[in-house]
Amino acid sequence: MPATEHEHSFELFGTRLRVLVSSAMPLTLATQLITRRVKHRLQAIHRELTRFEPSSELNHLNAHAGEPVRVSETLLEGVQGAPQAARLSDGLVDPTVLSELERAGYATSRVGISPPPLADSLRWAPPRSPAVPDPAAEWKRIHVDADEHVVRLPRGVRLDLGGSAKGMAVDLAAQMIAANPAFAIDAGGDIRIGGAYATPRTVEIAHPLRDQPAHNVTVTAAAVATSGLRTRVWRAGDGFAHHLIDPARGVPAWTGVIQATALAPTALEAETLAKMALLSGPLAGRAALERHGGALILDSGKLILLGELDTRPGYPTVDRLTA
Repeated sequence: MPATEHEHSFELFGTRLRVLVSSAMPLTLATQLITRRVKHRLQAIHRELTRFEPSSELNHLNAHAGEPVRVSETLLEGVQGAPQAARLSDGLVDPTVLSELERAGYATSRVGISPPPLADSLRWAPPRSPAVPDPAAEWKRIHVDADEHVVRLPRGVRLDLGGSAKGMAVDLAAQMIAANPAFAIDAGGDIRIGGAYATPRTVEIAHPLRDQPAHNVTVTAAAVATSGLRTRVWRAGDGFAHHLIDPARGVPAWTGVIQATALAPTALEAETLAKMALLSGPLAGRAALERHGGALILDSGKLILLGELDTRPGYPTVDRLTA
């Protein structure tokens, strides 16, 4: 029986998550595969790792900072993924900046709240400068005993797993359906594409200042993630704020980059590299994306493509149209 592609979507992680999977099974069986296994697994990750639900396991851990806490396999994986992202980004993607996020105005979920125009926030933003890692690096002092499923946060430290949890969830879902002929998972810009007989798919990179695509990337077996300011910016006092915090200064980072797209083997790595590139600013951000390829969009709206995207087997090729 030839493979047929089925699409399933549901609300999760503050966005609409789409799963496309090719299967030789009838539609009803394919639906059961997605909804009962992948959907339930991702819902468990969201339920335990969100900071917006008072009863979440993450909030229980945060409330007991300084004490050893026995955690589930789900939270253990999430806590392990956060320092991994911090190390990969040289400390720029810091999971311990929750207090700073709350002070900036991101104490509750902003799902359903329309952001102000990004162009307005850029006009009122402070002088641009690259973000800097926190010299205290509290994330380095997180203790994890994987054998005993025990985590101890430094006293006074709370975690926001946000993007790393979403990237981890996409990668787990990809593992669950990897044996199918082809699949694609899209969690609000964190995308993983592959399968036993993966076929090329076009990924559209939206432009944050224009109602049109910035670029199209053709991906066969890889992950693509975009981090930007457009949907997570809000008015704060006499100015504006957003969700990407400069770890050393403890305030939203205005770096001259408003969006970064990264390609990588996994969604967690792509998510981390995209945030690292945006936080690094235009110059260092280029270096962050060179290995696997990616794109930066600057305050001016200028698009910068990076890496030899069309020369790596199994990695994306780029339709080099003028943005």
